[in-house]
Amino acid sequence: MHELLEAFADDDEGLLGWQERALCAQTDPEAFFPEKGGSTREAKKVCLSCEVRAECLEYALQHDERFGIWGGLSERERRKLKKRAV
Repeated sequence: MHELLEAFADDDEGLLGWQERALCAQTDPEAFFPEKGGSTREAKKVCLSCEVRAECLEYALQHDERFGIWGGLSERERRKLKKRAV
């Protein structure tokens, strides 16, 4: 959660906007930043029912977030998505 809050603080809107409605803000932050080789299942399950999943993913892609689960995708999945978009 601390990492998420820092990332949001870097955003011009701070904690305003879609971040306030994000389910991850009400969930164990460790799930969204698992150790290398750790499971992402719990975080992705939360993302599936989050109303701001698309905004979260867009934020991560625009800000080149390299760690954690954002918008239901892992770092590797976001890299693949960006490569396909090019």
